[in-house]
Amino acid sequence: MANETSYDTVFGRMAIDLGLCTDEELRHSLEELALRRKTDPVMLKELMISLGYITETQAERLKKSIKENKAAAHQIPGYKILGKVGAGAMAFVYKAKQLSLNRTVAIKVLPKRFSENPEYVKRFYKEGQAAGKLNHPNIVQAFDVGEAGGYHYFVMEFVEGKTIADDLAEGRVFDEKEAIEIIIQVTRALAHAHANGLVHRDVKPKNIMTNKEGVVKLADMGLARETADIETAQSEAGKAYGTPYYIAPEQIRGKIDIDGRADIYGLGATFYHMVTGRVPFMADDSSEIMKKHLRERLTPPDHINTSLTAGTSEVIEIMMAKRRENRYSNVEELLTDLEALREGRAPLQAHKRFDVSVLEQLEKGEVVEIEEETYKEETISRYRAAVLILSTVTAVSILIIILILLL
Repeated sequence: MANETSYDTVFGRMAIDLGLCTDEELRHSLEELALRRKTDPVMLKELMISLGYITETQAERLKKSIKENKAAAHQIPGYKILGKVGAGAMAFVYKAKQLSLNRTVAIKVLPKRFSENPEYVKRFYKEGQAAGKLNHPNIVQAFDVGEAGGYHYFVMEFVEGKTIADDLAEGRVFDEKEAIEIIIQVTRALAHAHANGLVHRDVKPKNIMTNKEGVVKLADMGLARETADIETAQSEAGKAYGTPYYIAPEQIRGKIDIDGRADIYGLGATFYHMVTGRVPFMADDSSEIMKKHLRERLTPPDHINTSLTAGTSEVIEIMMAKRRENRYSNVEELLTDLEALREGRAPLQAHKRFDVSVLEQLEKGEVVEIEEETYKEETISRYRAAVLILSTVTAVSILIIILILLL
């Protein structure tokens, strides 16, 4: 039964990460699986096919990929594989024992189909090298990166715990104080990364882990980029790198001068999800979600979770300002406000940033821009309404003059 559970866990995560089913469909499948297993030893794969959530072809492809990567993991010398702990669209993660140091580690393995693509291999090694530059208690530590039997692998610290995404998938809404503490730890991790010239670019619940001692770890430097790496930035110009639910507007636009403020936005979107139980913007597909990040006004989190303090809501809104100039300038500034929230004080940096931004724009005679497209649409609507009112008044005036003349 334990092996079945492990396989089902990996299978379910892969189905989610590859976009073959939704969180809700997987949750329903697991609930149904628990009921049926009381009388029938059915596998998650078979159940999801019968429920119509995935096709047989998709299931077989997932099964083949899992089997292939399990075989690959056993080829890595110096490590004893203890079991699978996760899977994603780009790699499998295994729990293993490093024999030379007798310590437990996690090994990420690049699938064969990606190992044959030089671009994916290059990105995989850049992730390991980026992680290797960092040494912080709130960042998953990198140990080694290499190749064995045609497979590329990345060895890192093993975190005994779960991700924020795991909790959210179970329908959990985080207590405000707990959420603030978690976000503070991630902010400290980002401060270390930014100080070392790295922007994470994919801050999201799935990449934030909490161990059994309550220590938060930022993981997955797969999209991290050095701020000084102009060549890579130019090669990525116009391309949107990130996860749709948490991606910053400037990443959607493919800007080459991405900086730490993009991570602040992603962390703000994560914070929003944690305390409201829902993502900031929802739509049927990725492109529509990203359009909303660019154009749609954010519903304040305290309008959804009315128990939130105004200070926490304001901090999240500043973190998620569509124009990066209106966000916190850096994570150190953000950390000051987060620590104030934890101590029950007002977030003065958020107040100051909002007030200065508004006053500066008003002094210049500018309209305070929360969101460009929405403002344009509202302006057009107001203009049309004004024209209609003016036309009506003019028509009535002419009618009155005609009546006076006739009398």
